[in-house]
Amino acid sequence: MGDNSAVMDEALLKEFFAEVSEVERDNEVLRVLACFKLNPFEHLNLPFTATPEDVRRQYRKLSLLVHPDKCKHPQAKEAFSALAKAQQLLLDTAERDYIVAQINLAKDELRAERKKMLKKDNASKIKSMVDEGKFESLYEESEEYKQKWKQRVREILTEQEWRRRKFQMRISEEEGRLKKEEEETREMWKRKREDQEKWEETRENRVTSWRDFMKGGKKAKKGELRPPKLKTEDPNKSYVQRPVKKG
Repeated sequence: MGDNSAVMDEALLKEFFAEVSEVERDNEVLRVLACFKLNPFEHLNLPFTATPEDVRRQYRKLSLLVHPDKCKHPQAKEAFSALAKAQQLLLDTAERDYIVAQINLAKDELRAERKKMLKKDNASKIKSMVDEGKFESLYEESEEYKQKWKQRVREILTEQEWRRRKFQMRISEEEGRLKKEEEETREMWKRKREDQEKWEETRENRVTSWRDFMKGGKKAKKGELRPPKLKTEDPNKSYVQRPVKKG
């Protein structure tokens, strides 16, 4: 029975949208694209109290309305994608919890402001006490309150998004700094390794030169005059020898 009902609903839905005028489709595309981009409830044209099932049902309805295959508006595809993203956000538990938390924060701020205002307005305060909360409940159901609530949610989401972007920018800057330090360190060790390799490559030549030096003594450079070595007195030598200083 349930399956048959779902099939009938789907058939009626398609029949209904087959009769929707092109103007209505275009108007819906424009509405979606004009929405505040940070609040998926606005894209789907849903109240902040909408359930996940409400989200699925509304998405199915609006997506058929602006589907690029059905709507000739040049931005239909863009509107269709915006609706898909809105549904995805509201069906994701973490994303939905974040958005609902900002919505509740906006409500708390408005209630606090309302309470402060009532303290200055004795007539409203007395009526609120007499009605035992009904006065405030009626106010929160008014169009005036809903518009204030929507606007405050926009302000809070905008501020949170700005903070998120600033935080992300700091993270990017820090990542860039760490990457630069890493590259500089890698370059330093590369130079050290290259110097070590060059040192090892010339090691055999240095060892050979040292051995030659130890065997033959330091050789005079070409064209260099060196003093004669001191010799001891030798009676067998016929040439005059430099006197050797004795004792």
